Amino acid sequence: MAGESGGSSARAWTRWQDWVAVVLGAYLILATMLWTATNASALLTMLVLGGLLVIGGAWSLAMPGSITSEYAHMLLGVLLFISPWVLGYTAFAGAAWTSWVVGALAVIAGAAALPEAGTAHRTGGMAAQH
Repeated sequence: MAGESGGSSARAWTRWQDWVAVVLGAYLILATMLWTATNASALLTMLVLGGLLVIGGAWSLAMPGSITSEYAHMLLGVLLFISPWVLGYTAFAGAAWTSWVVGALAVIAGAAALPEAGTAHRTGGMAAQH
């Protein structure tokens, strides 16, 4: 994307916030191996939401002007953060704290990427969609 006025924010595969989402999702999936004594709903939630974070992060990396993908990170983070209470695994401290911390970090990463995604969107990062 040489010559683009959006600078580095419009280049695919470069935004650190989206790499954070990918790493958080991968960590969440791998963390399920640590919490083998946890209930099935906690493990399934962590696997599914972790996989979706990896996919969402890759989506954001490939399409830097996608504002929707950043909101998806934030939504997944919120779902992950509330899941220990909603699905009843607050008694399993390891899984619950992993969900809370990764969920909060996913929201922060998504929110931090929104301004750059908006700039990339406006400067042509998603021109094909218009």
